[in-house]
Amino acid sequence: MKNILKNRFVNIAFLVICAIFLRFYLEGFIEEENGLWLRMTSIIIILTFGGFFVLKGVAQIIEETTEILSERTKIASGLLQSLGTAFPDMVLGIVAAIISLSLVKTDYTLAINFAIIAAATTFGSNIYNIAHAVWCVFRQNLANKKGKNVLMFPFTKAFGTVIPMKDHKTKPSLLEIDTSVDILNVLTILTAVVAICMVVFGQVANPPENTKGDLYQLIKPVGYVVLILCIFAMYFFRKTKREHILGKEVEKEEKYYAKKATWVILLTLFISGIAILFTAESMVKAVQSFCAITGTPFVVAGVLAGVIGCIGEMIVVHNFTVNPKGRIGDALVGVAMDNIVTTMGASIVAVMGGIFLGGNALILIFVIILALNSVLIWQISKLKSYFLTT
Repeated sequence: MKNILKNRFVNIAFLVICAIFLRFYLEGFIEEENGLWLRMTSIIIILTFGGFFVLKGVAQIIEETTEILSERTKIASGLLQSLGTAFPDMVLGIVAAIISLSLVKTDYTLAINFAIIAAATTFGSNIYNIAHAVWCVFRQNLANKKGKNVLMFPFTKAFGTVIPMKDHKTKPSLLEIDTSVDILNVLTILTAVVAICMVVFGQVANPPENTKGDLYQLIKPVGYVVLILCIFAMYFFRKTKREHILGKEVEKEEKYYAKKATWVILLTLFISGIAILFTAESMVKAVQSFCAITGTPFVVAGVLAGVIGCIGEMIVVHNFTVNPKGRIGDALVGVAMDNIVTTMGASIVAVMGGIFLGGNALILIFVIILALNSVLIWQISKLKSYFLTT
């Protein structure tokens, strides 16, 4: 046990040290006074190492602790999971907004660029979350239909195998599946409200000269309304809808935290949050520098950065799908609630006064999100039909 404690402590400490290194050392090499190759190398390291090491490591911690906290608090583990995995999305957006607001008086154009990154990262991450969840449920339905194991991704075993639901040791409840559909419907309504309000009430009269096309803003009054709606939705769906399994069989990775006090788990998550915060700031500045060097539109870079912000949720959904212990219900509730949490992050950014999107990008992002929500509801309905017919 001492060796396990040491390993866990070292892992968490190492994540924090890496985040501090990115924020307070490597970030200095992306400034304009440095050479092009040095800047690009630093940008690549910050984005890849920050996203696929620090954020991935924190996602693993979240995955291992949410079931423990859910058992003790009776709060839906999908909600707890979303609060943790959506944190990178929120932080990326909020940090970009803070940087934007700090530049309004000195460099308005640059401030707008950071605000666009904030919006595109926040809403762009919702696209990846839902699309990946659609694929996971599709593969689960295929395994159920064939009655045998199928690879998560064809032609490679590297990403795990999806097991038919009949072979799962514990199955998700129908209430849990219904709840995930309800949350997705709420998310669809919230997304539509945000899109309509930005177009109807948020068009910027005098956008910066370098802005191509229209520029829309999520104004403060709408931000407050969306924030209240998101908080209400999270409160309404806060209760768990399934029987807990910790007393019967605990995941191997969860045994460590199952023996720890709640305050120890919360402290671990808090420290992990600090690592995310430092990493997020470095990544936002790295995205801005990349756009400045390559001429890439900020909204495009922001959307691409969204995949880094949501990688935690994608990993959790993936792992819960290939886990034969009924955790796909957590995954469905978690991914839907995750996007409500990121929408709440967007509303917080709007209240701060720093969220913008260009016209064409705005329409494309929201159309894709709404379409993917519908496809995910379709796949979940097929999963529910499997339970009803068997």
